[in-house]
Amino acid sequence: MSLKKKIAPLSNKVSEIGKFLQNQSSLKTLRFITCGSVDDGKSTLIGRMLYEAQLIFDDQIISLENDSKKSGTQGADIDFALLVDGLAAEREQGITIDVAYRYFATDKRKFIVADTPGHEQYTRNMITGASTADAAIILVDARNGLMTQTKRHSYLCSLMGIKNIILAINKMDLIAYKKNDYLKIVEEYKSFVSDFNFKQVIPLPISALKGDNIVEISNKMKWYDGKTLISLLENISISKKKTNEQLRLPIQWVNRLDSEFRGFSGTIVSGKLKKGDLVSVLPNGNKAKILEVIVSGKSVPSAQVNQAVTFTLDKEIDISRGNMLVPIDQPCEISNQFQVKLVWMSDTKGLLGRSHLIKIGHQTAGAQITNIKHKINVNTFEKLPGNTLELNDICLAEINLDKSIIFENYNTNRALGSFILIDRVTNQTLAVGMINFSLRRSQNIYNQKLDVNKKSRQILNGHKSKVIWLTGLSGSGKSTIANALETRLHEQGKRTYILDGDNIRHGLSKDLGFTDSDRVENIRRIGEVAKLMVDAGIIVLTAFISPFRAERDLARSLLNEDEFKEVFIDVPLKIAEERDPKGLYKKAREGKIKNFTGIDSDYEKPLLPDYTFKTDKLTVKQIVEELLIKEFKD
Repeated sequence: MSLKKKIAPLSNKVSEIGKFLQNQSSLKTLRFITCGSVDDGKSTLIGRMLYEAQLIFDDQIISLENDSKKSGTQGADIDFALLVDGLAAEREQGITIDVAYRYFATDKRKFIVADTPGHEQYTRNMITGASTADAAIILVDARNGLMTQTKRHSYLCSLMGIKNIILAINKMDLIAYKKNDYLKIVEEYKSFVSDFNFKQVIPLPISALKGDNIVEISNKMKWYDGKTLISLLENISISKKKTNEQLRLPIQWVNRLDSEFRGFSGTIVSGKLKKGDLVSVLPNGNKAKILEVIVSGKSVPSAQVNQAVTFTLDKEIDISRGNMLVPIDQPCEISNQFQVKLVWMSDTKGLLGRSHLIKIGHQTAGAQITNIKHKINVNTFEKLPGNTLELNDICLAEINLDKSIIFENYNTNRALGSFILIDRVTNQTLAVGMINFSLRRSQNIYNQKLDVNKKSRQILNGHKSKVIWLTGLSGSGKSTIANALETRLHEQGKRTYILDGDNIRHGLSKDLGFTDSDRVENIRRIGEVAKLMVDAGIIVLTAFISPFRAERDLARSLLNEDEFKEVFIDVPLKIAEERDPKGLYKKAREGKIKNFTGIDSDYEKPLLPDYTFKTDKLTVKQIVEELLIKEFKD
């Protein structure tokens, strides 16, 4: 055979592959999730779809057949869940723990599917998968009907803005394909979600293991006259989510390629950007005209939503990372207080008043939950009272930020209406949230400019103002040291004031108890009072247990770097109990005092205090002398 004849079939094959790849590149992608209760068959369903899409190699099939025999799958059935459950822990327990993403395609559409966990403890993982999904397959075991997680996941899909639901009643083979049992579940589910904001709920009887109604219509359910699962997925309309069509472009960085070029880069989250557009930059409101739009290094007349762009302006104005580009006549809202929906995703309790970080798109700020209006029981939709949040709690709440941010409500713009709360110390994601609206009171409060300021008060007093924050267990010696230090400072003519734990609870915090939430609020109040006193030019000495790092860090963040000194008064618990000047440890051991730090409530030692003094080794005089020398030598 000539070389030419040998090459011809290969060229034809390459041409076919090229046409296939060209066709695939033009297809739209549907992102969907599978969710529902544990063991309803989510992983098996995805494995079956991958198998039917011919995305499994022959050696994988052989391996699956062997693994299926070991796992006890009967007959010739393959355990398709093994294709998806990649974690060792998942295979051992027979459940999905992490979110597993898989990619496949048909002639009509490309798909990205997220297999989300069914166990309640992994609801936070389900939220991750739902956050970018266009549709959801809610699986129900035909033998068990609607379970708690079926309802929870359905509610969360609604909360996250998913509009297209395929209700897949799975394991029909195990109930002998009974139509009435299927219809009963469908009716119950539609009644349950009647008040949800779903665009459509499409019921479908399937057997993921047997392949019934997955790719081909099953001859075992001739009473079903609908489409197969693959056909439904291929034909779901990916309608634009309710979103603002106006331009919203967060500025991610200022692009200085050389001394002659100054552009601004970011990704368009809604609307489009065109050459010649009149735009405004928030929050400062500066205005300019778009001179050039650049995508992938090329100048283009316009750019669309989700495109990364660089643009230049017709004049020099102040723009920096964190700003927002908007049409000149269509600005975003700006506020620092919001009503929000929260899904708590951490084992750490959510406490009122505790300071976190909030990240919303390109913006970061300090945030506190100031009010939990109610929690939501996803089974009954009953509104439950509460002032703390546990793992998987869903609530309506109010939050307060330490600075104003640019936002839109979640139903108008997902990107600018969704956020996460982050632990300041561990950087752990604590919660996801959706903004309902701004609390109008925040827009009617302004900083009043005063003629006499902190610097002028310090000059009058003859010294700088600062906070010496003493923290440690009860009985460590905080109040004794604060009192001795103030006496020496007073003798030097310095203006001082002691904020002491017991004294504060007689007035400012007399309405608070000693629960974790109350302790957080107590220290928040102290931090704000200390800040005011520093502004008044006074040296503030605080003597509080202040058991939590987050609140001590919050107090520090309210002041300039050189105005806050954390002093850890360190003493072993045993010695503190032996001292027990107020008899509190004895009462706590007897159960007469609840939530006592060191006994049945934790004390979080400072990680990087400015000073550490061990009062079982040093005298009060020695500690005071060191603080005088290092902090007040001027």
